[in-house]
Amino acid sequence: MLLTYRALKRRALAKKLAITTPNGIGESSYVRIGGIDQWISVRGEDRANPVVLELHGGPGASNHVFVPRTRAWERHFTIVRWDMRGAGKTFAAGGPEGQGEMTLDRVYADALEVTHHIRTRLGVDKLLLVANSFGTVTGLRLARNHPELYSAYVGTDQNIIGGGRDTSAYEALLARLAQAGKKKERAKIAAMGPDRSAWSAGQWSEYARTVVTTDPLTYDTMKTVVMRSLWFSPSHNLRGLRAYLKGMTFSEQLGPQAMTVDEYAEGTAFRLPFFVFQGESDVLTPPEPARRFHDDVTAPVKGFALIREASHFAAFRHPDRFLDLMLTKVRPVVTGAAAGR
Repeated sequence: MLLTYRALKRRALAKKLAITTPNGIGESSYVRIGGIDQWISVRGEDRANPVVLELHGGPGASNHVFVPRTRAWERHFTIVRWDMRGAGKTFAAGGPEGQGEMTLDRVYADALEVTHHIRTRLGVDKLLLVANSFGTVTGLRLARNHPELYSAYVGTDQNIIGGGRDTSAYEALLARLAQAGKKKERAKIAAMGPDRSAWSAGQWSEYARTVVTTDPLTYDTMKTVVMRSLWFSPSHNLRGLRAYLKGMTFSEQLGPQAMTVDEYAEGTAFRLPFFVFQGESDVLTPPEPARRFHDDVTAPVKGFALIREASHFAAFRHPDRFLDLMLTKVRPVVTGAAAGR
């Protein structure tokens, strides 16, 4: 009965996703990027709209499962979704042995290749760079170094690692565990210490899981948004779901690498419009460090906004609110048109 309902739901969602407009585009395929086949989809109802390149989080957590939730975005933007090496259909195609070099530098180089591929494929000069969660680590670097390729940067679930200066999320987790009387779990996290650059991949993953499961709003979002999107994804059969989850585990090796990043040392000068839209109750990537970084940024245009009643995965829990921000704050800047839906 459960599988029958899943099949019916997936069929209905697939119908909802059909692009039927005359100037629309809906295509997906493997593209040779960085020496391996990587999965890229391009979807939108009007090719004349700004082109968005999404950088997904995780690491290894493809955004393709959220396409039904973000269908309305495709009326106003052409959205490029890319399964990075180690993620989603890219991982499914090559398996662990076919992912090549798993480093942040390699992911950065891949992102530049994807950017040039899309610019050529769609005949556009610049892409609108939208990064979420773990993808923001690479997103900041791309935006900082290549303003000639991107019309603006938008970060959500924005990571600010900052060379380990801010440990507020870690301290807040210890406090939640103490309040809940979870002495064993608190001792385990306390033993790891606040220096994330010293954590192993397993410790990094353990920390993330503990944060998610100890905050009611984040845990609810994980169940009702993330897991539900996975289960009913029209583009993932059961084998695809298994590959998706294995890819996330495989990609955990990138986590500790990111913990050595210092965004302030890399620079707060951006030569393109810069925006951060953060869940107001995010406990994984708290809004306060993201706001402080935004405030220190110099950019031609910049903006910061909180998404109410949202923790991590803010854009996917409230895709309508995120779209409103994109339409009122970002799209007018990149198109020169008046704001409005």
